[in-house]
Amino acid sequence: MKIIYVLFFFLLPLSSYGSTKSEIKNKLENTYNIYFKFIQNIDNKVEKGECKISYPKKILCKYDDVFDKVLVSNGRSLIINSKKIRNYLNYKLKDTPLNLILDKNFLLKKIDEIENIDENNETFFFKINHNDSLLTIFFDKENYDIKGWTTIDMYRNKVETKLLEVKTNMMIDQSIFVVSKYIN
Repeated sequence: MKIIYVLFFFLLPLSSYGSTKSEIKNKLENTYNIYFKFIQNIDNKVEKGECKISYPKKILCKYDDVFDKVLVSNGRSLIINSKKIRNYLNYKLKDTPLNLILDKNFLLKKIDEIENIDENNETFFFKINHNDSLLTIFFDKENYDIKGWTTIDMYRNKVETKLLEVKTNMMIDQSIFVVSKYIN
């Protein structure tokens, strides 16, 4: 009888881990797009706004600021524009940490490869080290939605992004990801 109790206490965490991993993977596999509000902290500078992500690799974020800042990617290019800057900023998406976050197949592959899913009071999370970039992705403990991420941007700043009011699989007009609409 003691052996059964011992096995139960050792195997319970393993089955919980496997279940958490499969729930996160299942939720991500069945997510085609995401709408959310966000709070982003870049070296103690807080920005807020809302984003729409459409897999694979498309994003549109509109920031709540007086400069009407916009970040948009069509899957190849990443444009940042606002009334504050004279010319828009144009990057190759593949050169940014967002390339990994917006690549659902990459995330699914990494979930299969990870050994540990950690947790805190609010989220499950795991870390990905890829091409000298460290990315931490957070998932809601109740519904397994993506809740945020932490990265290092191309200027070596720590970027923490927290997602709020997450909605998945909404109707999204794909024309919003045409980058030329956001170029001044």
